[in-house]
Amino acid sequence: MDENALINDAQHGDLEAFNRLVLAYQDLVYTQAYRIMGEQATAEDATQEAFINAYRNLSHYRGGSFRAWLMRIVTNACYDELRRQRRRPSVPLEPVDDYGEEIESPRWDIDPSDLPEDEAVRKELRSAIQTCLNRLPPEFRTVVVLVDVQGMDYTEAAQAAGAPLGTVKSRLARARLRLQECLRGFWELLPPSYRLQGEN
Repeated sequence: MDENALINDAQHGDLEAFNRLVLAYQDLVYTQAYRIMGEQATAEDATQEAFINAYRNLSHYRGGSFRAWLMRIVTNACYDELRRQRRRPSVPLEPVDDYGEEIESPRWDIDPSDLPEDEAVRKELRSAIQTCLNRLPPEFRTVVVLVDVQGMDYTEAAQAAGAPLGTVKSRLARARLRLQECLRGFWELLPPSYRLQGEN
């Protein structure tokens, strides 16, 4: 993919070029939104809002890391939604079946090759990580996701977060300490075989 050419074409009104950029980045943008928001529905809304905003503001993109530019847009969309939620709290919707009963393990969350006990432990671990992420202030959560989940370097993460480099490093160090402390109690509940795997 020639990203610069696609961006240039999209800036000149080529919707197909923009759609190719969306396809290339949709998983990355959704992951960022999900890790900040902590639930599927609001992450999907934030992802959609981010791409709409990106399309509307593409003429303002002046080069540099397009990935960081997109991450900044989705992060801002998430912050906007978090502010709205504070003004009008709501109960998150869990996936339900045809009878209105909550689905404990939706199909999209299951790897068919997993043994039931392995999947149960992995599900608990994913849930514990997301719970601990949700306990972080949004600005801490953002830098952890940008660096530790998305794999950005500090400079790109600072651009995406709209914060100075030193602030990003400081937030990341403090966020990692809080996550470690939060996850420690869960780690001790894991079967010994999983604890040993994690220590290798």
